[in-house]
Amino acid sequence: MSRIREILRGVVQPWHCDSFGHMNVRWYAHFFDDGAYHVWSVFWGSHQRMAQEFGLHTVTARAATVFRKELVAGDLIVIDCAVTRIGGKSCTFVERMRHADSGLVHATYELTEVFFDPNTRKAAPMPAPVRETIEPMVVAAGELED
Repeated sequence: MSRIREILRGVVQPWHCDSFGHMNVRWYAHFFDDGAYHVWSVFWGSHQRMAQEFGLHTVTARAATVFRKELVAGDLIVIDCAVTRIGGKSCTFVERMRHADSGLVHATYELTEVFFDPNTRKAAPMPAPVRETIEPMVVAAGELED
C-alpha cells in the first residue's frame, strides 16, 4: 500500500472564489481541514478507536499552508497526504492539494498533530501500536516534490 494516500476529493464552486476570480484562502483551509479529519482513519484507525483503546485523541498544534497555483470555479481537486515526521507525542503530515486532471500541486498544508489526553488536558505519549503502524509509512520531504 502506498505511503502517500488520498484523503479527500472536491470541486471548486463559484462561491469559493473571491473578487479576483480564484478560490479564496479560506476555502483552502476548509478543504485541508476536512481532509485532516480522514488522516487517522486512512493511516491507522479512527479517533473513535484511539479513544476506545487508549483514552486519547489528537489535536492540531500547528498548521501551515503554502499556496502555489490558483484554482478557479469548476476545478476538481484531490488531496493526498503523507506522514513526514514522528515524535514522542506528535507526528507531522503533509497534505497536497492537486488538480484532479493535471496532477499539479496547487497548495500544501503541513499539519502537526499532538496526542492528547482529554482527562488531564495535556499532551500524551504516542501509543506504541500507533507508532509501530505509521513508522514504516514516513516519507521524506523530497519524495513529495512535484
